[in-house]
Amino acid sequence: MADFDINAALKAYLDDPQSILTPEADAALLDCENDPDAFTPGLINSVLNPLADAIGENPETILQASQLDSLQFLLKCAPIVPSDQWSDTHSYGAGTDCELLARCRQVSHLPAVSVGKLLEVVISGLGAATEIVHHEEQEGETETAQHKQTLETFAFLLQWCIAAVEAKSAEKPASAPARGKGAKGAKGKKGDGSWDPTTQLQTALDTMTKVMKLKLATIFVTTSERDTFIGLFTRPVYLILESEQRVKSTAIRMHAFKVLCVAIKHHGHAYGAQTSIIQNLTYFEHLAEPMAEFLNILAEQYDYPQLAEEVMKELSNKEFSANDTKGPKSVSTFVARLSELVPRVVQRQVSYLAKLLESENYTLRCAIIEVCGNLIVMLSKAEEGERSENHKGQINAFFDVLEERFLDINPYCRCRAIQVYVKLCELETKYPKRRQVATELATQSVEDKSSNVRRNAIKLLGRLMATHPFAVLHGGLLSYGEWNERLETCEAELNALKPPAGTPGLAERTQAEPTVDESLLDDATQSEEKAPMTEEQKLAAFQKAQEDAATAEALSKLQLTRRYYTEALHFIETLQEANPHITQLLGSKNKSEVIEAMDFFVVADAYHLDTAKSGIRRMLRLIWTKGNSDEGKGVQSHLIECYKGLFFDAPGNFSANDAANYVARNMISLTFGATPAELTSLEQLLATMMKEKCVSELVIQKLWQVYGVQKKEISKQQRRGAIIVLGMLALADPDIVVKEMEICLRIGLGAIGRKDLVLARYTCTALMRMTDNKPVKGTQAKPSMRLPNDHAVLIRLANLLDVQSDSRDWYGLAEQAIGAIYALSKHPDVLCSEVVRRKTKAVFARKAPSAKESEVDNSRVDADGDVEMSDVQETQAEPEVETPTDDDGNSALGLSQLLFAVGHIALKQIVHLELCEQDFKRRKAEKEKANPGSSPVKKTPGGKTPAGQKGDGKKDEEEDELDLMAGTNEDDFTDAIAHVRERELLYGPQSLLSNFGPLAKEICSNNTSYPNAELQAQAALCMAKLMCVSGEYCEANLSLLITILERSPSAVTRSNLVVALGDMAVMFNNLIDENTEYLYGRLSDPSLPVKRTCLMTLTFLILAGQVKVKGQLGEMAKCVEDADERIREMSRMFFGELAGKDNAVYNHFVDMFSLLSADAGLEEDRFRKVIKFLASVIEMDKHAKQLAGKLAPRLQRAENERQWKDVAYVLGLLPHKNEEIAKLVDEGCKVVEAAA
Repeated sequence: MADFDINAALKAYLDDPQSILTPEADAALLDCENDPDAFTPGLINSVLNPLADAIGENPETILQASQLDSLQFLLKCAPIVPSDQWSDTHSYGAGTDCELLARCRQVSHLPAVSVGKLLEVVISGLGAATEIVHHEEQEGETETAQHKQTLETFAFLLQWCIAAVEAKSAEKPASAPARGKGAKGAKGKKGDGSWDPTTQLQTALDTMTKVMKLKLATIFVTTSERDTFIGLFTRPVYLILESEQRVKSTAIRMHAFKVLCVAIKHHGHAYGAQTSIIQNLTYFEHLAEPMAEFLNILAEQYDYPQLAEEVMKELSNKEFSANDTKGPKSVSTFVARLSELVPRVVQRQVSYLAKLLESENYTLRCAIIEVCGNLIVMLSKAEEGERSENHKGQINAFFDVLEERFLDINPYCRCRAIQVYVKLCELETKYPKRRQVATELATQSVEDKSSNVRRNAIKLLGRLMATHPFAVLHGGLLSYGEWNERLETCEAELNALKPPAGTPGLAERTQAEPTVDESLLDDATQSEEKAPMTEEQKLAAFQKAQEDAATAEALSKLQLTRRYYTEALHFIETLQEANPHITQLLGSKNKSEVIEAMDFFVVADAYHLDTAKSGIRRMLRLIWTKGNSDEGKGVQSHLIECYKGLFFDAPGNFSANDAANYVARNMISLTFGATPAELTSLEQLLATMMKEKCVSELVIQKLWQVYGVQKKEISKQQRRGAIIVLGMLALADPDIVVKEMEICLRIGLGAIGRKDLVLARYTCTALMRMTDNKPVKGTQAKPSMRLPNDHAVLIRLANLLDVQSDSRDWYGLAEQAIGAIYALSKHPDVLCSEVVRRKTKAVFARKAPSAKESEVDNSRVDADGDVEMSDVQETQAEPEVETPTDDDGNSALGLSQLLFAVGHIALKQIVHLELCEQDFKRRKAEKEKANPGSSPVKKTPGGKTPAGQKGDGKKDEEEDELDLMAGTNEDDFTDAIAHVRERELLYGPQSLLSNFGPLAKEICSNNTSYPNAELQAQAALCMAKLMCVSGEYCEANLSLLITILERSPSAVTRSNLVVALGDMAVMFNNLIDENTEYLYGRLSDPSLPVKRTCLMTLTFLILAGQVKVKGQLGEMAKCVEDADERIREMSRMFFGELAGKDNAVYNHFVDMFSLLSADAGLEEDRFRKVIKFLASVIEMDKHAKQLAGKLAPRLQRAENERQWKDVAYVLGLLPHKNEEIAKLVDEGCKVVEAAA
């Protein structure tokens, strides 16, 4: 028998396992010490199999020296630390000089299967020894000393085996249970890959538990012996838990916890466990939640909460270094999880944990915030009998902590406080007062600088609204008007009820008047002798008492109701305060914040919050969101989902017909009161939904029914809304309008449309959607289907322009009608020539001969032919045109409308020419593709007009043109089109438009002769549009246009001309580039719409690279701090975009600084805000240093104190880190102080 000393063996094992001497090991094993190649699996099995058999028959054979040393020798060949960690964690000396063990230090020479077999032998031996001891305990016979040594030996070997198994598993991740990658381990022999020790480890842990359930006190007499023995089991358990992969296995985790629980409960392992838990939390992040779970099991199933309490006490006093991030994070996760699992235990130690709120580490503060939330949940759910005297006080204390943490210095703590409140919203107990405070705090947090806090605050407001406590009466909707009305009714009822005279506190007496019993004021000597009451008096007194009691009860109820209404209104008001801020956050760069804001408005609309509609309208613009990844698509798809839920998903109990009516009604309502920008966004949204097949055919039919109804009177808004929506849907599917063209003719282009010009305008827009005429580069354009000029639709469209009306809606109608003609007609120029002739005759008919009429006479002569609009046969029926009277106002109005039509036709003609050129290229490419072998003879058009513009569009001419096309050079054709545009349209001898250029100029030049403001505005607009047609005309009239831009009293005219100058800058860059200062000048226009228009125009031109950025960029910088919020937003967006374009902000920073600093009208505070914003846009340190180097010399050249301060301020904003510059600033400061 071997004399096994556990203390010596354990010391040697912990020092260096290979230092343990095994002289009695099997001779075959000893021979391998200096011949490692002989150490084969076959040899190992030949030693291990007899060992296993012997121990199986009698576990006490383990005490034989040969058996024990053989097992220890084999275990020495399997390192207990993975090879990749050996050098880091162990610095053992060479325990032996043998070559085999020297190699085993680097890599295990024991195959995985053999390690598993070793473990199995030890487990089975320990199990058998346990059974023997247990049996003898039952019989009352015990051989203490021998059993003690056997159990110690097996426990020691089991500890070693488990360490070897864990090292082997870590060395070969492929063999870990969760990774099913088979035999990919580099070092393992064949079959190692399938080795999975999980089951064996469970058996080992189970066996440990059985051992610890023995009466160990009789075997291990002293405490130190017992502790040493128990340590042999707990040490490998902690080792197993160190593996994240093992902890993920629920079975392993539960078996490990069971071993520890028994050791703590029955064998005094509590202090050791406490130390191990603290260490585990410090070094192993993955053990935070499992340790909390373990303490929960210990407290609940083993009735031992003391350990959890001691651990929390120790953690509350633990200090972490500033660099330690892992420890605090792990501790905070542990504490939060523990408070969730065993809140009562945590509550008893909360005074200790409260110290962590003062910790500088935010993760620890987050944990305590979560603890407070979990304790509130626990206290709220406590039964009446379980509640302590201080129940309310405790809840209030925890709520106070949460409310205080809304203002924590760290955004993560603020977020956690909000998240905890979101969880508390789901409680059955509502805590109305605390909810109101939370609503106010969340409203403040919506303006937080951290996007994460803002997002969570929006989420909290949504949950507070969805779970509000005001649903007891009236259903729970949150319309302010309805609740206010209820409050007024309640107060009226209160005032109507007179309180009974004897009701204390309710009678009408002032507070200053003391309440005294009248009997006390009587003379003391008088005896109270009252006559006995009759039956009638008693009955009357009883009835009066009943009435008074009923009145008092009603009064009490009404007062409670009033309080309820007041609190509800206060809650609604707070939510409405948050609305504008949340609406603003719909434009946030953080996509998750935007999505949260959308969800809030969906909930707000469901609860009828009055201010929700504005947010839902604002959401529309998100349809244009762009994202580098799927972010943009995510916002778009979420928007579509929100709108589907709000407007397009009918309640489930509706029939198909009712559902279609519901959706159609909602779609029409979306157009009511919408701005042009909102309509554009709605158009994109509906077109997207139409493409995704989200709009049924039945809904489209309902929309046509609303639009086409004649017998029944419906509002103009509804009919307009129907055609607006149909036009939007037609963007995705043009057949929607094509199929119902007849209804459009009858309604929008018929008598109803003539009375309602807005309806007619939207009908024209819908008709335009029948064809796709968007300009496409090259030959990609599809052939468009166009109508002949004698088609009923085109005749009606042309006749619309002859409608007599003094409404401003006429201009919108004319614009869309001309657009529709150019979109639908094969020869729009021919049709529009006729329109212009008719309008001209209508305006100048029956006029006395004058200077103006002579011009018109000339126009009649010249209008017989036109390069693009010539040889027109008057095929259309003459429309019914009322001749205007000679009244000056009517004449001016007619002329204004004529000039508007001419200007817009001119612009559309340019687009038409571009489409003709595109069509030519397409047809030429098709021709060449069809006849690849043909060798066309080159022909030039020689000033020939575009296809279909000469004559009436006869087939033989078109065929001739097609024959010529194959031989026409594309460049020649392009040159011909450019010539037509530049020289023919406005200057051609046959041109119809050539008469109106001089006319517009004449009116604009003589505003005293033509004083009508409307005429002046339209003449200026017409001239501006004609200037976009021809560079020659533009150059000739540019100075006049700029003069009008500078001097015109009309803000509308100035806005129009700013846009026109922007268009000219794109078309004739060389002309406008010299005059951009006039464009920048409008940024200081007294009219807000003009400033906005100018800023938008310049933003487009600069970002599109159409205008060279010069020193005037400083004018745009001033807009960063403009009084108008929209201008501020637009300018900040502009500089944000500009910063990403070739470092443009950096390149022009010095020029902008010079301009702003020299501007005497710019206050110092505003100057600093602008410069601070511009400096924040420069992100590269290299650029900041270079700018500082350029600006620093100005300190010495400053002519006055303000200049020096400006330079010093901007240098302070730029992170230059230059000591010389800092020294210069210090010196300058001293100079200024001395001078002062």
